[in-house]
Formats: sequence, C-alpha cells, structure tokens
Amino acid sequence: MTAYRLYHVDGGGHFSAAEWIDAVDDAAAMATARALNKSIASELWQGERFVGRVDSSPPQKDGQA
Repeated sequence: MTAYRLYHVDGGGHFSAAEWIDAVDDAAAMATARALNKSIASELWQGERFVGRVDSSPPQKDGQA
C-alpha cells in the first residue's frame, strides 16, 4: 500500500483540510478520492508528486445519488 494525501482546496485556492488515503496505485487512490469527495475541489498527492485533481460535484437533489 502507498500513502496518499487528499488536500481540500477552498474558494481562494488554498488547502483547507486534508485526509490520508492508502491505496495500491494511483488509479485506486483517485477512485477513493472521488468517492470521498463530493462537495469541494481537492488535489491528490503522493509525497511531493501531484497525482491529480478531483473537482467538486454539484449538490444532489433529494432522491438522487
């Protein structure tokens, strides 16, 4: 397993929070990041290496997933 860090980006482009993700590879880490993050843009990093950006999803109406 490899440790990744998912940084949440606020409206000003600054990191506002972060959480750890353990995954076997970049693709699995990105999938986990997308599943965890639905309301705020985030960046996924593995150490000093940028892996990818996860854009925020628009709010869902009741009954939609």
